[in-house]
Amino acid sequence: MPIIKGFRALVDEAMAQVTTYSVAEVKAKMHDAKVQIVDIRDVRELSAGTVVGSFHAPRGMLEFWVDPDSPYHKPLFADEGKEFILFCGAGWRSALAAKTLQDMGMRNVAHIDGGYAEWLKQGAPTETLEQRKAAKASGGG
Repeated sequence: MPIIKGFRALVDEAMAQVTTYSVAEVKAKMHDAKVQIVDIRDVRELSAGTVVGSFHAPRGMLEFWVDPDSPYHKPLFADEGKEFILFCGAGWRSALAAKTLQDMGMRNVAHIDGGYAEWLKQGAPTETLEQRKAAKASGGG
């Protein structure tokens, strides 16, 4: 069966319809209590580290965690006062995910242009999962 619309076309359509922030724009917002950065990468990608303060919501569960009618719903996503800024490895999955969440009715969603690769390239703050666990254990997170 031939593919009638490839991934690039899907990503391009999503990028035209969602809010896209640069790394610099997200760095300026990341300490705002009304912003929640969301790492949608696969759990196997987390060994490379993550954005400081991000919440991990794997792409495969995102729609279920967002929907209040889902048995997997996470209350964090019900906070309409927050802006949820998604990121993945390169910005493709997060564009598709942001569009899907918009299709579900969320208007408080955006994504990071270039994803985690661009975040690293620009030297933005990261942490390992071990650092995050240590901070939580010491009461710092």
